[in-house]
Amino acid sequence: MPALYIMIPAALLIVAICIFIFFWAVDSGQYDDLDSPAHSILFDDQDPQHTAAVEEAKNLHPESTTDTDSKSPPHA
Repeated sequence: MPALYIMIPAALLIVAICIFIFFWAVDSGQYDDLDSPAHSILFDDQDPQHTAAVEEAKNLHPESTTDTDSKSPPHA
């Protein structure tokens, strides 16, 4: 029974801290955009080595450049 005198206030304190953290997160904009991070993982970042190789190929063969050279090919 004496443990309840410690456990109940400790539980209420933990709940109050969790509620405070939740409202702080909502006020700071943590939940403003829930869709973009889920979709951004589907897009690949540009590979720096591939970009450098494309630029080097453009410099070696400038007559064969077209508008599609600036776009990276789809990854297999």
